[in-house]
Amino acid sequence: MAKPDPALLDPARYPFHCAVATRFGDLDINMHLNNVALLGIIEDARVRFNHASGFFQATPHHSSRAGITTMVASLAIEFLDQAYYPQPLDAHVAVAHIGRTSYVVQQLIKQEDRIVSFAQSVMVCVTDGQPTAIPAAFIDGIARWRLRP
Repeated sequence: MAKPDPALLDPARYPFHCAVATRFGDLDINMHLNNVALLGIIEDARVRFNHASGFFQATPHHSSRAGITTMVASLAIEFLDQAYYPQPLDAHVAVAHIGRTSYVVQQLIKQEDRIVSFAQSVMVCVTDGQPTAIPAAFIDGIARWRLRP
């Protein structure tokens, strides 16, 4: 993924926000949060977003293999600055696009006043390991979670 469009680096465009604690064990030899730790923080924020947006309520039996779940089909991360311990990270999340069986989640990760990373995930809805239509209840309620103009 090329460097993100500067317009995507505005936290005000993202309707969901959560703070994620950093851990001492996530430091690399240079005393920065390592990239794998940032990936985990991106995942944590995306799952929190799925709960807040109602995706899990829109998918009955989401924890069962018989129900609808999501899988990450693609994940691209741009590491834009260093992150440090012990300051928390602020994750800003929005849906950028909705298709028939997939949707795109964009995330901006900040620490204090610095943008640390930008991520874009393509999430595919699946049932029994096969792509399935996004639940209508999720599509009906997603407008408030879209990336703002």
